[in-house]
Amino acid sequence: MKNNPTDTTGGPSPAASAHSVPSLPAPGRILACTVWGLGALFYLMGFYQRVAPAVMTRELMRSFAIGAATLGNLSAFYFYSYVAMQIPTGILSDRWGPRKLLATGAIVAGAGTLIFAVSRNIIWADMGRLLIGGSVAVAFVSILKLGGAWFPPRQYALLPGVALFFGIIGAVSAGVPLRLLVDTFNWRLVMGGSAVLTLILGAAIWIVVRDSPEQRGYKSYSHPDEAPDAFTDAGIISGLIKVFGYRNTWLLIIVPGGIVGCVLTFSGLWGVPFLSTHYHMDVTRASGITSAMLVAWAVGGPVFGMLSNRWGKRNPLYIIGIFVLIGCWALILFVPSLPVPLLVALVITAGFASGSMILSFAIIKESVPPILSGTAAGVVNMGIMAGPMLLQPAVGFIMDRYWHGEMLGGVRVYSLAAYRAGFLLMISGAILSAVLIWFVRETHCRQIDYSR
Repeated sequence: MKNNPTDTTGGPSPAASAHSVPSLPAPGRILACTVWGLGALFYLMGFYQRVAPAVMTRELMRSFAIGAATLGNLSAFYFYSYVAMQIPTGILSDRWGPRKLLATGAIVAGAGTLIFAVSRNIIWADMGRLLIGGSVAVAFVSILKLGGAWFPPRQYALLPGVALFFGIIGAVSAGVPLRLLVDTFNWRLVMGGSAVLTLILGAAIWIVVRDSPEQRGYKSYSHPDEAPDAFTDAGIISGLIKVFGYRNTWLLIIVPGGIVGCVLTFSGLWGVPFLSTHYHMDVTRASGITSAMLVAWAVGGPVFGMLSNRWGKRNPLYIIGIFVLIGCWALILFVPSLPVPLLVALVITAGFASGSMILSFAIIKESVPPILSGTAAGVVNMGIMAGPMLLQPAVGFIMDRYWHGEMLGGVRVYSLAAYRAGFLLMISGAILSAVLIWFVRETHCRQIDYSR
């Protein structure tokens, strides 16, 4: 008995040993990165699909014989389902597991892309975009869940930033590279190829990815859920009700949406035709400028987060970012014939300032009890994507009201006045964000204690 370690005072009980399985080795770095990287590639595909219409506006308008309003709605169908899936994704991730969710999402996204590529009328094209948006919406939550199981906590903190890097690569690939492919082949063939790649990725995820390293004989870094009842149907509904009981939740549904709405309405749809028409740029060069905005946005997020942590406050930097953003948009839209270097500088600065919206997730996390932080983040993310969802078709609708019947190669040509009228909605959204941010409760980079 003396040599039996399980009988030593203070030693682990057989039950505890069965749960912790201390003898299992840690997963290797290459395997962990491969499992997580396949999920991150699907997240990359989601960003690629999000902004792809921006470099194909003329081809899409010609193929479906549509105007700006209908094109805006076509692009926004991605966001309709993406927004609707935010809360269900968290639930499905916990019940299905990330492997099944990612693989299913990739297969549905591939099918949606194929439908979009072969569609001969706008209704089928809309349905394809709807399937794409709803399916890629599962990526971010799933790869975070995989990261928690496959990587130690000290490395897990880096994963959201790495995931955003993957996303921006996807967005940039939908700029100049996609434009060159469309020029060389045609948009339907390129989208068909994208569908095949997505379906192959779905198969790879199913074969390689596992929800936990324990399924491959390695130690898992995730911990048992401390509140299992939180994921019952009653717990989910109760959590949502509680989240909406905090003032910051309501405000942070709207504030970041106005900012992201500007970025993705310009870089994701209307920026390329605006620059091509009124600055006489070729589509490839215009695509490069809108891609630069997305890269600046990705860089701005971590910078604003770091500065906020050092300052010990969230709201002041958020306010500065919004007002810089509004100033840049005002100059871009209302000062005609800007020198191109200044125009590019303003676009990049606007993208960088838009990175201030990342503070929304820090604020909401510190504004609700920890057990509700995941639900609150999902609610805020819904508001973020609601910005481009509403603005993309709305800007197109306004532009169509200002269209005077001019056509070029079967595509509508819009005047500078039409773009200005439509883009006024973007600035209005940013101004609304600037007003509402003053009412957000400052957290001082600490969890708010509501027990006092």
